[in-house]
Amino acid sequence: MGDTLEFNEIYQEVKGCWNDGRLRFSKQSVVYKSNKTGKVDSIPAPDLSLAQWRRVCLGHGIKLATSNGHIYKYDGFKDSDFEKISAFFKANYKVELAEKDMSVKGWNWGTAKFSGPLLSFDINDSPAFEIPLASVSQCATGKNEVTVEFHQNDDAEVSLMEMRFYVPPTPGDEGTDPVEVFSQNVLSRADVIQATGDAVCIFKELQCLTPRGRYDIRIYPTFLHLHGKTFDYKIPYTTVLRLFLLPHKDQRQMFFVISLDPPIKQGQTRYHFLILLFSKDEDISLTLNMSEEEVERRFEGKLNKNMSGSLYEMVSRVMKSLVNRKITVPGNFQGHSGAQCITCSYKASSGLLYPLERGFIYVHKPPVHLRFEEISCVNFARGTTTTRSFDFEIETKQGNQYTFSSIEREEYGKLFDFVNAKKLSIKNRGLREDMKGTDGYSDSDEDEHDAYLERMKEEGKIREEGDESEGDSDESFNPGEEEDDVAEEYDSNASASDSEAEEGDSEDEGKKKKVEKKPKKAPKEKKERKPRKEKKVKDAGAPKRPMSAYMLWLNASRERIKAENPGISVTEISKKAGEMWKQLDKSRKEEWEKKAEEAKKQYDKAMREYKESGGGAASSAVKEKKKKGGKVEAKKRKSGGDKEYERGNESFKSKEFISSEESSSDSDRGKSKKRKQSDDEDEEEEEVASTPPSSEEESGSD
Repeated sequence: MGDTLEFNEIYQEVKGCWNDGRLRFSKQSVVYKSNKTGKVDSIPAPDLSLAQWRRVCLGHGIKLATSNGHIYKYDGFKDSDFEKISAFFKANYKVELAEKDMSVKGWNWGTAKFSGPLLSFDINDSPAFEIPLASVSQCATGKNEVTVEFHQNDDAEVSLMEMRFYVPPTPGDEGTDPVEVFSQNVLSRADVIQATGDAVCIFKELQCLTPRGRYDIRIYPTFLHLHGKTFDYKIPYTTVLRLFLLPHKDQRQMFFVISLDPPIKQGQTRYHFLILLFSKDEDISLTLNMSEEEVERRFEGKLNKNMSGSLYEMVSRVMKSLVNRKITVPGNFQGHSGAQCITCSYKASSGLLYPLERGFIYVHKPPVHLRFEEISCVNFARGTTTTRSFDFEIETKQGNQYTFSSIEREEYGKLFDFVNAKKLSIKNRGLREDMKGTDGYSDSDEDEHDAYLERMKEEGKIREEGDESEGDSDESFNPGEEEDDVAEEYDSNASASDSEAEEGDSEDEGKKKKVEKKPKKAPKEKKERKPRKEKKVKDAGAPKRPMSAYMLWLNASRERIKAENPGISVTEISKKAGEMWKQLDKSRKEEWEKKAEEAKKQYDKAMREYKESGGGAASSAVKEKKKKGGKVEAKKRKSGGDKEYERGNESFKSKEFISSEESSSDSDRGKSKKRKQSDDEDEEEEEVASTPPSSEEESGSD
């Protein structure tokens, strides 16, 4: 038998909700770690006094009791686990694992027994149900009745609100009320916060970010009391999971974060984190409301009766001693600006992301804490609005996704190195990095290829070149300097009305107008299209290309993978095969690589023989035929385009520019066309020669 026993998917009941986790039995202790919160419960082996094996709703369960009165219950074991757990307990804990039957009669009358933190309702000496008194929030009494109310858990689908017990009067008791005795036994172990006695110390007007406002914090031996102008909160130390002390990016302020489970409530709002903001320059002198002997006995030198220093140091020191939990601070990470955090946005609110040694924490609205062990993968994505920033996405094993956006591009290298060093799975890692090692990470940082970083650099270069080219090619719009190319119909300088203006010279010399000819702009050169890439014609007679070492191994292992995983889909086979290939021994891989080399040699030899025998000639003939056909089509298109261009050059005149005089004829229109297009006699002769005979005869008759 080994030194430890480990069991996964073991459940622990927490205020009406089942939380799964991992349970480990070792020679020194029993350790349970919750998958939801990461909280670790450790029971030293010498403290175990009782162990019971019981049939419960989730199979079988174990009930453990300690010498100091604590009781722990874990469910989710199989029937076959009993023998090895019983033998382990006898060999290492010197405790016998006894089998205990539960009552299933369904009776609602029996005996109430108080054993430590549990209220057990027994029927014929067999427990029917047990109530953890720590889940009780209030206890009220009646004439012969006791009403027990319970704390509510937001994660539970169905919650038990209250339970009533009828306590019959007992004539044998003298002067004692059985109802009051029952109520006192419940309240002595219930999680009912009562501010009895004086506070150990009080911190006045502390700035709190969540819940927002300024609160007086009163430190009691068992709970924390937040007293504000509107709301009061009482926080038991048992609900505190973690403590964080985080420096602000401006290096002048400090965050003190208290993680809570279950959270504090205000109406429908839940606060899983209590965040306090301090200034580093603020100092305080603190005196504990206890004697020096009591301080020494209770805190064992962690606190003194009189202390002085920075306010955030005093608050964190007192909380650490009372809660008995370590304070988490940022590790070795340093961003581009030298700070230990990264400025980003989460859910449209700006905040700070702190990479820690075992997780990430974001402050402050809303606060988020993600442990590495619950992270499935991370992703670096391009920003949606600009290339000067990027998004950092975290996906958990439960399927939740957290996106931290608007991170400066300069922080990318630091954050990527941090994620890489913590062995987190990166979703968009390049193929080259995936093939480097069995674990997916390269040994040297120099050979790492970051596809996203290279893409961002290329986009930046393209953007800079585009800005320069746009600056050179843009033309300024100056309506006063030059006229429009196309004259409007109501424009007095329109070219189409030049003939009317010149005819008016003979009628009225005072209204003579000079028409200046405007040089035509050269047509813009069309960019030549790049020739299309020719598709490779597959030669059916050519030998097939050889498969790689991985594909040879996959074809040989496919049936074995199907047999080991019945009902697996095609995509899951590929995914499973990829994981198995990564974990394959180097010697085994070399065998398949040798087979792949042999197949490559055979392919080269077959290809050489195929070409020598005249193979591949048919495909080359097909290619030449396609090329010739393409040239003929191009010529046809070109000739058709010229015809269209000629038709497009035909002159067109609207009705508004036709002369209203009855004497105007086709010859007049021919003369006006000649005057418009030429200024000297040579040009006139060329145009007369180019006009059709009908127009020449008409001009001669005039």
